Amino acid sequence: MARAAPHGNNQPPKIVIVKKITIAGGGHHGGAWKVAYADFVTAMMAFFLLLWLLGATTEKQRKGIADYFAPTLIDKKSLGLGGNGVLGGESILSNNKLGPKAAAAPIASIGVPIMQTGGDRSGTGDKGSLRNPTATALDQKAFEAIKQEIEKQIMSSKSLSKLASHIRFVPTQDGLRIDLVDDADYSMFALGTTALDSRASDLIGMIAGTIAGTPNTIMIRGHTDSVPYGDPRAMNNWMLSSGRAESTRRRLALGGIPESRFERIEGVADREPIVVNDPGDPRNRRVAITLLYRKGVFGQ
Repeated sequence: MARAAPHGNNQPPKIVIVKKITIAGGGHHGGAWKVAYADFVTAMMAFFLLLWLLGATTEKQRKGIADYFAPTLIDKKSLGLGGNGVLGGESILSNNKLGPKAAAAPIASIGVPIMQTGGDRSGTGDKGSLRNPTATALDQKAFEAIKQEIEKQIMSSKSLSKLASHIRFVPTQDGLRIDLVDDADYSMFALGTTALDSRASDLIGMIAGTIAGTPNTIMIRGHTDSVPYGDPRAMNNWMLSSGRAESTRRRLALGGIPESRFERIEGVADREPIVVNDPGDPRNRRVAITLLYRKGVFGQ
């Protein structure tokens, strides 16, 4: 477009060129931001899903999820433990994660390989346990005879009969447990020590003579009440319960029990009270002598 020259001016008119630039797509209306936003939303969704999983699962379930993505012990998927899914083929709220349809059971079951089923006596067959049924039946009869013999000797002794209320016989899945229990009026050991009272020593010696002829191994566990010591670094209930269990072992050994029959000697302090509502109750102080069932081997 040319403009007319001013009057009286012989200069040629100036030419002004106007260019219009059209940008396709609208510039700021491009799609790159949409990709970034989609990534952000996906990351937030994964984050909230993680928070939900942490709040809705137990420690065992979280460990199962972690082991699925980074196995630490065994390849559960290839061995058929826990099913094919992340949670063993069950829901997050399932009680256990071992074996197909294991959530229906209140107690965790042994995993069954994928596409396999157990027999009519699954898990209870004669060759599926280290415990020999025949030996177990014999042990139970022997335990009953031992219980009767100890009770008979206690009642026939003037000094030991006073301890009749302090001895208890408790059948357990491990064997026959003989509890020697304190109360407010009598303690098997001198207060706060591992020194056996003379009558308690006689009682343990009598028990040793009664069980000396049996083949069963022995476990001894010491228990205390929750009364603390002034300086727990010098003495505490862990040391006391362990020391009393060892004192009981030594007295049984003096009574004729060979060293090879002692399988476990342990102290659990006040962690397993009899009187749960009152951990300081003196009846929580006790020593448990357990005659264990004899063990076999697979296939016996």
